[in-house]
Amino acid sequence: MLELKNISFQVSDDASNQKEIIKDLSLKLNDHTFTAITGPNGGGKSTLAKLIMGIEKPTSGQILFNDTDITHMSITERAKLGISFAFQQPVRFKGIKVKDLIRLSAGEQLSTAGACEYLSKVGLCARDYINRDVDSSLSGGELKRIEIATIIARNTPLSVFDEPEAGIDLWSFNNLIKVFEELHDTSDNSLIIISHQERILNIADEIVVIANGSIQEKGCKEDILPKLLNNTGSCKFYQ
Repeated sequence: MLELKNISFQVSDDASNQKEIIKDLSLKLNDHTFTAITGPNGGGKSTLAKLIMGIEKPTSGQILFNDTDITHMSITERAKLGISFAFQQPVRFKGIKVKDLIRLSAGEQLSTAGACEYLSKVGLCARDYINRDVDSSLSGGELKRIEIATIIARNTPLSVFDEPEAGIDLWSFNNLIKVFEELHDTSDNSLIIISHQERILNIADEIVVIANGSIQEKGCKEDILPKLLNNTGSCKFYQ
Protein backbone atom coordinates (compact mmCIF):
# COMPACT_ATOMS: atom_id res chain seq x y z
CA MET A 1 0.00 0.00 0.00
CA LEU A 2 1.16 3.52 -0.81
CA GLU A 3 0.24 6.35 1.52
CA LEU A 4 1.06 10.04 1.28
CA LYS A 5 0.52 12.01 4.47
CA ASN A 6 0.20 15.80 4.32
CA ILE A 7 2.69 16.13 1.48
CA SER A 8 3.74 19.61 0.39
CA PHE A 9 6.31 20.58 -2.21
CA GLN A 10 7.66 24.07 -2.81
CA VAL A 11 10.10 25.56 -5.29
CA SER A 12 11.75 28.97 -5.52
CA ASP A 13 10.92 31.20 -8.47
CA ASP A 14 13.25 33.71 -10.13
CA ALA A 15 12.54 36.25 -7.41
CA SER A 16 13.38 33.68 -4.70
CA ASN A 17 9.75 33.50 -3.67
CA GLN A 18 8.38 30.13 -2.63
CA LYS A 19 5.80 28.60 -4.95
CA GLU A 20 3.76 25.72 -3.57
CA ILE A 21 3.24 23.01 -6.21
CA ILE A 22 1.73 20.34 -3.92
CA LYS A 23 -0.35 21.58 -0.98
CA ASP A 24 -0.79 19.43 2.15
CA LEU A 25 -1.91 16.47 0.04
CA SER A 26 -2.93 13.18 1.64
CA LEU A 27 -3.67 10.08 -0.42
CA LYS A 28 -3.94 6.36 0.29
CA LEU A 29 -3.77 3.82 -2.55
CA ASN A 30 -4.54 0.19 -1.84
CA ASP A 31 -2.65 -2.82 -3.16
CA HIS A 32 -3.62 -4.49 -6.45
CA THR A 33 -5.31 -1.29 -7.66
CA PHE A 34 -5.14 0.55 -10.99
CA THR A 35 -5.28 4.26 -10.16
CA ALA A 36 -5.47 6.97 -12.81
CA ILE A 37 -4.39 10.46 -11.76
CA THR A 38 -5.71 13.26 -13.93
CA GLY A 39 -6.41 16.99 -13.90
CA PRO A 40 -5.46 20.22 -15.67
CA ASN A 41 -1.96 20.94 -16.93
CA GLY A 42 0.20 22.47 -14.22
CA GLY A 43 -2.00 21.03 -11.48
CA GLY A 44 0.77 18.96 -9.87
CA LYS A 45 0.21 15.49 -11.37
CA SER A 46 3.72 14.86 -12.69
CA THR A 47 5.26 16.44 -9.60
CA LEU A 48 3.30 14.02 -7.45
CA ALA A 49 4.58 11.09 -9.51
CA LYS A 50 8.16 12.32 -9.08
CA LEU A 51 7.64 12.63 -5.32
CA ILE A 52 6.45 9.01 -5.18
CA MET A 53 9.56 7.84 -7.04
CA GLY A 54 11.99 10.06 -5.15
CA ILE A 55 13.02 12.22 -8.10
CA GLU A 56 11.79 15.14 -5.99
CA LYS A 57 11.66 15.24 -2.20
CA PRO A 58 8.70 16.78 -0.34
CA THR A 59 9.13 20.01 1.57
CA SER A 60 7.03 18.47 4.32
CA GLY A 61 4.95 15.38 4.96
CA GLN A 62 5.57 11.65 4.83
CA ILE A 63 5.44 8.89 2.20
CA LEU A 64 4.90 5.26 3.22
CA PHE A 65 5.21 2.21 1.00
CA ASN A 66 4.08 -1.08 2.55
CA ASP A 67 4.42 0.54 5.99
CA THR A 68 8.04 1.58 5.28
CA ASP A 69 8.85 5.28 5.48
CA ILE A 70 10.41 6.12 2.10
CA THR A 71 10.18 9.91 2.42
CA HIS A 72 13.93 10.45 2.36
CA MET A 73 14.96 7.36 0.40
CA SER A 74 16.76 7.69 -2.92
CA ILE A 75 15.39 6.58 -6.29
CA THR A 76 17.61 3.50 -6.13
CA GLU A 77 16.37 2.53 -2.67
CA ARG A 78 12.76 2.89 -3.75
CA ALA A 79 13.42 0.85 -6.87
CA LYS A 80 14.86 -1.94 -4.74
CA LEU A 81 11.70 -1.90 -2.62
CA GLY A 82 9.65 -2.49 -5.76
CA ILE A 83 8.65 0.84 -7.31
CA SER A 84 9.10 1.40 -11.06
CA PHE A 85 8.75 4.69 -12.92
CA ALA A 86 8.20 5.48 -16.60
CA PHE A 87 9.11 9.05 -17.53
CA GLN A 88 6.97 11.31 -19.69
CA GLN A 89 10.17 11.91 -21.68
CA PRO A 90 12.18 8.65 -21.47
CA VAL A 91 15.91 8.65 -20.80
CA ARG A 92 18.32 7.62 -23.55
CA PHE A 93 21.20 5.30 -22.69
CA LYS A 94 24.22 5.71 -24.94
CA GLY A 95 26.19 2.52 -25.47
CA ILE A 96 23.55 0.02 -24.38
CA LYS A 97 21.40 -2.16 -26.60
CA VAL A 98 17.67 -2.69 -26.21
CA LYS A 99 18.02 -6.37 -25.34
CA ASP A 100 20.56 -5.58 -22.60
CA LEU A 101 18.30 -2.89 -21.12
CA ILE A 102 15.41 -5.36 -20.95
CA ARG A 103 17.68 -8.00 -19.38
CA LEU A 104 18.81 -5.51 -16.74
CA SER A 105 15.20 -4.62 -16.02
CA ALA A 106 14.15 -8.24 -15.71
CA GLY A 107 17.08 -8.96 -13.40
CA GLU A 108 18.01 -12.11 -15.26
CA GLN A 109 19.88 -13.26 -18.34
CA LEU A 110 16.91 -13.49 -20.65
CA SER A 111 17.28 -15.23 -23.98
CA THR A 112 16.90 -13.04 -27.05
CA ALA A 113 13.51 -14.65 -27.59
CA GLY A 114 12.51 -13.82 -24.01
CA ALA A 115 13.52 -10.19 -24.41
CA CYS A 116 11.66 -10.03 -27.71
CA GLU A 117 8.42 -11.06 -26.00
CA TYR A 118 8.44 -7.84 -23.98
CA LEU A 119 8.98 -5.74 -27.11
CA SER A 120 6.13 -7.50 -28.86
CA LYS A 121 3.81 -6.63 -25.99
CA VAL A 122 4.29 -2.92 -26.68
CA GLY A 123 3.83 -3.25 -30.42
CA LEU A 124 7.43 -3.25 -31.62
CA CYS A 125 8.74 -5.71 -34.20
CA ALA A 126 11.33 -7.44 -32.05
CA ARG A 127 13.80 -8.32 -34.80
CA ASP A 128 13.98 -4.65 -35.82
CA TYR A 129 14.71 -3.35 -32.32
CA ILE A 130 16.33 -6.00 -30.14
CA ASN A 131 19.89 -5.09 -31.23
CA ARG A 132 19.32 -1.34 -31.57
CA ASP A 133 21.17 1.10 -29.33
CA VAL A 134 19.03 3.07 -26.88
CA ASP A 135 20.18 6.40 -28.27
CA SER A 136 19.14 9.30 -30.48
CA SER A 137 18.50 6.95 -33.42
CA LEU A 138 15.21 6.02 -31.72
CA SER A 139 12.19 8.31 -31.98
CA GLY A 140 10.43 9.52 -28.86
CA GLY A 141 7.56 7.11 -29.47
CA GLU A 142 9.88 4.15 -29.97
CA LEU A 143 11.78 5.02 -26.83
CA LYS A 144 8.54 5.35 -24.87
CA ARG A 145 7.43 1.86 -25.87
CA ILE A 146 10.84 0.37 -25.05
CA GLU A 147 10.71 2.00 -21.62
CA ILE A 148 7.26 0.53 -20.98
CA ALA A 149 8.63 -2.87 -22.03
CA THR A 150 11.33 -2.53 -19.35
CA ILE A 151 8.70 -1.69 -16.72
CA ILE A 152 6.75 -4.82 -17.68
CA ALA A 153 9.97 -6.85 -17.46
CA ARG A 154 10.69 -5.52 -13.95
CA ASN A 155 7.29 -6.74 -12.70
CA THR A 156 7.39 -4.66 -9.51
CA PRO A 157 4.62 -4.33 -6.90
CA LEU A 158 4.06 -0.69 -7.95
CA SER A 159 4.57 0.87 -11.37
CA VAL A 160 4.09 4.59 -12.03
CA PHE A 161 3.59 5.83 -15.60
CA ASP A 162 3.73 9.56 -16.35
CA GLU A 163 1.53 10.20 -19.43
CA PRO A 164 2.48 7.00 -21.30
CA GLU A 165 0.43 8.09 -24.31
CA ALA A 166 2.66 11.12 -24.99
CA GLY A 167 4.46 10.99 -28.32
CA ILE A 168 3.07 7.69 -29.60
CA ASP A 169 0.85 6.95 -32.57
CA LEU A 170 -2.77 5.83 -32.35
CA TRP A 171 -2.02 2.18 -33.15
CA SER A 172 0.59 2.04 -30.41
CA PHE A 173 -1.77 3.76 -28.00
CA ASN A 174 -4.47 1.17 -28.68
CA ASN A 175 -1.90 -1.54 -28.01
CA LEU A 176 -0.84 0.11 -24.75
CA ILE A 177 -4.42 0.08 -23.51
CA LYS A 178 -4.38 -3.69 -23.96
CA VAL A 179 -1.01 -3.90 -22.19
CA PHE A 180 -2.30 -2.00 -19.16
CA GLU A 181 -5.46 -4.10 -19.05
CA GLU A 182 -3.40 -7.28 -19.18
CA LEU A 183 -1.01 -6.05 -16.50
CA HIS A 184 -3.92 -5.30 -14.21
CA ASP A 185 -5.84 -8.49 -14.93
CA THR A 186 -2.96 -10.97 -14.73
CA SER A 187 -0.90 -9.73 -11.78
CA ASP A 188 -1.32 -8.57 -8.21
CA ASN A 189 0.77 -5.46 -8.85
CA SER A 190 -0.52 -1.90 -8.57
CA LEU A 191 -0.51 0.69 -11.34
CA ILE A 192 -0.54 4.47 -11.15
CA ILE A 193 -0.98 6.21 -14.49
CA ILE A 194 -0.88 9.97 -14.98
CA SER A 195 -3.10 10.69 -17.98
CA HIS A 196 -5.65 12.94 -19.67
CA GLN A 197 -6.90 10.17 -21.91
CA GLU A 198 -10.46 9.02 -21.36
CA ARG A 199 -9.64 5.48 -22.52
CA ILE A 200 -7.03 5.13 -19.80
CA LEU A 201 -9.33 6.63 -17.18
CA ASN A 202 -12.03 4.19 -18.28
CA ILE A 203 -9.96 1.08 -17.51
CA ALA A 204 -8.81 2.28 -14.07
CA ASP A 205 -10.33 1.08 -10.80
CA GLU A 206 -10.26 4.55 -9.32
CA ILE A 207 -9.58 8.09 -10.45
CA VAL A 208 -7.86 10.89 -8.56
CA VAL A 209 -8.35 14.44 -9.85
CA ILE A 210 -5.62 16.90 -8.91
CA ALA A 211 -5.76 20.66 -9.53
CA ASN A 212 -3.81 23.52 -7.99
CA GLY A 213 -1.71 21.04 -6.04
CA SER A 214 -4.66 19.51 -4.19
CA ILE A 215 -7.01 16.57 -4.61
CA GLN A 216 -10.35 17.73 -6.00
CA GLU A 217 -12.00 14.33 -6.38
CA LYS A 218 -11.16 10.70 -5.60
CA GLY A 219 -13.30 7.63 -6.12
CA CYS A 220 -14.21 4.73 -8.38
CA LYS A 221 -14.31 5.50 -12.09
CA GLU A 222 -18.07 4.98 -12.23
CA ASP A 223 -18.51 7.95 -9.89
CA ILE A 224 -15.72 10.24 -11.09
CA LEU A 225 -15.52 9.80 -14.86
CA PRO A 226 -19.05 11.10 -15.64
CA LYS A 227 -18.19 14.29 -13.77
CA LEU A 228 -15.14 14.81 -15.98
CA LEU A 229 -16.90 14.39 -19.30
CA ASN A 230 -18.67 17.23 -21.04
CA ASN A 231 -21.12 16.90 -23.91
CA THR A 232 -18.35 16.39 -26.48
CA GLY A 233 -16.90 13.43 -24.60
CA SER A 234 -13.65 15.17 -23.72
CA CYS A 235 -12.39 15.64 -20.20
CA LYS A 236 -13.44 18.77 -18.32
CA PHE A 237 -11.12 19.39 -15.40
CA TYR A 238 -11.68 21.26 -12.20
CA GLN A 239 -9.98 24.64 -12.24
